[in-house]
Amino acid sequence: MLIKPFSSTIRRREMDAVLTCMVEEKIGPGDLMVRLINLAKEKFSVSGAIALRSPAIALNYALSLLNLEDGAGVILSALAPSWQYQCVLTAGLKPMPVDVSIETGLVDVDLVKEGITNGGRVLVLYESLGQVPDFKKFEDLNIPIIEDISQNAGAKYFHNDGENTIEKPVGSFGVFSILGLEEQDIITAGGGAVLMAPNKRDWPVLEKKIEIAPITDILPDINSALAWVQLKEHKRNETIRSQMYDIYARSLQQGKHKTFSRITENASPIVYSFPVILESGYSEVKAYALRKEIEIAQAFDHSIITIFPEACVNCQQAQSLAFRCALFPLYPRLGGKKAEKVAKVLATLP
Repeated sequence: MLIKPFSSTIRRREMDAVLTCMVEEKIGPGDLMVRLINLAKEKFSVSGAIALRSPAIALNYALSLLNLEDGAGVILSALAPSWQYQCVLTAGLKPMPVDVSIETGLVDVDLVKEGITNGGRVLVLYESLGQVPDFKKFEDLNIPIIEDISQNAGAKYFHNDGENTIEKPVGSFGVFSILGLEEQDIITAGGGAVLMAPNKRDWPVLEKKIEIAPITDILPDINSALAWVQLKEHKRNETIRSQMYDIYARSLQQGKHKTFSRITENASPIVYSFPVILESGYSEVKAYALRKEIEIAQAFDHSIITIFPEACVNCQQAQSLAFRCALFPLYPRLGGKKAEKVAKVLATLP
């Protein structure tokens, strides 16, 4: 049987929550959405949050609350999902994709500085593949930041306030932060997003926005039920993923390929799939894996640089990663035997 690259990790607990919602005939926005919001506030140490029907709606809300002038620049990662680029255009703003670090896949701070000089007024910080940015460097830029933690929710950053080192969760650093709940996000509801305001001063404007929001923007209870259970189970699932990651990483070291550097000096990243930066062609590796009944996927096949390459002409590192970075199956439902099979393939990749 073919091992797929992704799984939503939906178990009995998740199914029971959704079925209970259906039996009670309360599938629209309601109490379960409120429970999801309260859990997100607790997990991410934020002042307030709202649950919406898509990450694009969440980004649109966040941008609308920053009082940006028409045509203001919004700095994006060239490897961010292409919907971010489209959302910025729809808001009447100017998307400004910038290149990334080849070691981490995260936006390069120096290029963000250059973007600010060229008219960038806000940064959407896409925290891909479980990685954690060096937030201190970004905070020193003195520009509003919207975090996208859809692929690294649960990761931590160790923040030094001058006297003590404080552990802070990702999602608590920006003016606003977005937790995507799409099919392949680290927490899934089949679709949706939680938009969070980490600071007390920013929550009232978001709260006012939601008071006049159309009901069609708000996440229904049937989706909230699934997301709520997944968020509760996140720590347990992450433990399983971490164990698999260690096995995969040891296997990968036997060959010529590598994975991203995981910055652990001032951060505790999480595991999102298993990215491999290939030294040979993607098609060759994909064909080899398929012969072993393992399906892989390109890590950035829906990214800005893939869909809008003309907007990223100077993003050479992002272009390289878009072609060369493959995701191998790694998820809690995979099981020990299948994980061993993937590990053997990683050790023998062409």
